Formats: sequence, C-alpha cells, structure tokens
Amino acid sequence: MKITTIGIDLAKEVFQIHDVDNHGKIVLRKQLRRNGMTKFFANLESCLIGMEACGSVHHWARKLGEFGHTVKLMPPQFAKPYVKTNKHDMADTEAICEAVSRPNMRFMPIKHVEQQAILAVHRARQGLVKARTAQANQIRGLLSEFGIVIPQGIHLIAKRVPDILEDAENGLPGTMRHLLATE
Repeated sequence: MKITTIGIDLAKEVFQIHDVDNHGKIVLRKQLRRNGMTKFFANLESCLIGMEACGSVHHWARKLGEFGHTVKLMPPQFAKPYVKTNKHDMADTEAICEAVSRPNMRFMPIKHVEQQAILAVHRARQGLVKARTAQANQIRGLLSEFGIVIPQGIHLIAKRVPDILEDAENGLPGTMRHLLATE
C-alpha cells in the first residue's frame, strides 16, 4: 500500500507518525526518534505531511520539503476537533492526518530560515526590554521601602540612582547602596 498522507506529532526526542493511503486506510503507525526522522522521510515517496504548529515545526517542514514532500502546517486548535478519543500522541497524529486532508482547512506558511532569524531577534529584544522594565520596577519598589520615590520611566531610574547613591543623608543602608551600585 502506498502512503499518501502522514500526520506527525512533533516532540523533543520521540515523534509519532500516522500514515494512510489514498482510501484513508491506516498503513503505518509508529514512533520515530529524532535521529531517524531524516532517514525515514528521505526514503519515502513524496506524500502530503501535516504537522501542528509548535517548536521546531518550521525546521522539520523545510527539511521534509527538501525530500519532495508537500508539508502543511496548521494551528493546533484546527486539528483538535478531529481528535476522536482522549488526548495522547497516537490520537493527535491521527487527527492531524485527517485534518491536513480536509479541503477547507486553513494552513500556515512555512517560515524561511532568515524569517525565523529576524523573529528570534525580535523575541530576544522583547525579552530584554521586559527584563529591563521588571528590574526598573523592582528598583523603584525597593527604594520606596526606604522612602525614596522615583516616578515611572526607565530613563528616570538611570538618571536618579547615581544621585541617590551619592546622597549620604537619605537614610539608605550600605547593603542597599551596594545592591544598587551593582545593578
């Protein structure tokens, strides 16, 4: 029997696959380890592969596309209605396999490596801004415990902290001064 459609449930190390023929009959259900994925799909005739959007999905979509397969990605909430039993990897792959073959299913585009790199830069920057804001709010909160109030605004923290450290009359203990000096 020829495999025409495959549903893949991606994971960190062990992936579940569900394969059907052109009549929808199950041909193969199996687990593949990460290091066996490339070999398995490189030796398989071209087919339709469906995957839920999750971590590493774009990597695998590009990789499997290189072997001539048609890869389609869908948000998890679009495959969920096709799960027939309790949620587990085998049921998920069967649902993905069924969902990918639906004519009115909405799919996501596969991101190129450069697109992912730009997104990574944006996410890293967003994380740094969030961490900086959290630290500024923490400093503001800690100083308020000593009666020193700094208005909101990240620039005001950087502007006021050196003056606060130099002011020997503000009642700020040495431990707190040391903490602020290292921030």
